[in-house]
Amino acid sequence: MSGPAAGTAVAATTTDVVCLGESMVTFLPSQPGRLADVPSFGRGIGGAESNVACALAAAGHRAAWVGRVGADGFGDHLVETIASYGVVTSAVRRDPVRPTGIYFRTATDRGTDTHEVAYYRAGSAASAMSPANMPYEELFAGRVLHLSGITAALSGDCLALLRELTAPRAGRPLVSFDVNHRPHLWRGGDADASVLLELARRSDLVFVGEDEAEEAWGIVGAEAIRAAVPEPAVLVVKRGSAGATVFASGPRPGPRSSNAGGAETVTHVPALRVDVVAAVGAGDAFAAGFLSATLRGLSVRDRARHGHLMAAAVLTVPGDLTEPPARDHADRLVALDDDAWGRLRLGPGWTAADRASEEVRTP
Repeated sequence: MSGPAAGTAVAATTTDVVCLGESMVTFLPSQPGRLADVPSFGRGIGGAESNVACALAAAGHRAAWVGRVGADGFGDHLVETIASYGVVTSAVRRDPVRPTGIYFRTATDRGTDTHEVAYYRAGSAASAMSPANMPYEELFAGRVLHLSGITAALSGDCLALLRELTAPRAGRPLVSFDVNHRPHLWRGGDADASVLLELARRSDLVFVGEDEAEEAWGIVGAEAIRAAVPEPAVLVVKRGSAGATVFASGPRPGPRSSNAGGAETVTHVPALRVDVVAAVGAGDAFAAGFLSATLRGLSVRDRARHGHLMAAAVLTVPGDLTEPPARDHADRLVALDDDAWGRLRLGPGWTAADRASEEVRTP
């Protein structure tokens, strides 16, 4: 039996979204330069799925994060910090043997050749997640279960868990899947491409970047991506500064393996012009904004616009997480006509709730 159709608002339960994945302690450089030259680092947290949970909780939703951390100080820091955003962490498991993952990164943009990341996550507590040790009753307790391809890359047991969670079953929540292709995490060969495609096709709502679809699958263009991933009721193709293209099919009868029976719409939503401070965390923020609007039953266009606004909030601060715009503020911006939306340019501080008016600037 299929989960609820992602083209419509999802049914109400106590928890809105459950996010499963690895979160790590991040060490951020005190100054630009090579890792070899940076004298000291500040401590933060990082993790695609926990980022989504934190953003959703900050936006007023009941969000839970589920994962495994070590029985160590870094695990304590992760759980306490994520919980401080209002995220429910009661289902997080502690591993008495394996450590919490950590990583170091440089201050440069991830997209540049000078960016360095040093991961210390092999054998981490999260890499031991498996169908045998994770709380299914809590993973399926929300209206939405949010997953990503990063988890599948951590270990064979993690991949088995994601296959179990995306398998068709009675009572399955809406399964949201962010492809999040990270080639350096995979253990060689082209298994990552087939695995990510498999998991995407078993999900209800899928987020994928045009660039990562080309890198992982050799597929170019939104229409070609949809042809390769026809099953999800909603497919969001992120196109960077060009915006997002959303393929959405209506409720359809029969097995979820067939997309026949539901009329499909294709909606392109331009991105906003943003004065970028740091290009980190935008993809997770976009997913959170889109999911937030999905939970509220908004139109496809408005879901994508909320995604763009949440991404803009993160792009205009130094870190992966920030306070999102107040809901009424975001709703006013989302309701703008196409011309006014196209004239928006957002810079640092734009999310402040006490602004008298939205910042609309022309070049």
